[in-house]
Amino acid sequence: MNADVIKGKWKQLSGRIQERWGNLTNDDIDVVEGHSEYLAGKLQERYGWTKEKAQDEVRDFSSKL
Repeated sequence: MNADVIKGKWKQLSGRIQERWGNLTNDDIDVVEGHSEYLAGKLQERYGWTKEKAQDEVRDFSSKL
């Protein structure tokens, strides 16, 4: 899914993100607002993952949309 589409459907996707990565707070999700790099950074912070692991998670999530 393209970044513009993700930004356009952010409200709908934010619930799915919360389901998949429950350690993210609502504030985290509000700030991310469709920016995949920021989302990967928040996943690194909350889960202690490497940058590559976090980016792989975001890519996997977006490919399944």
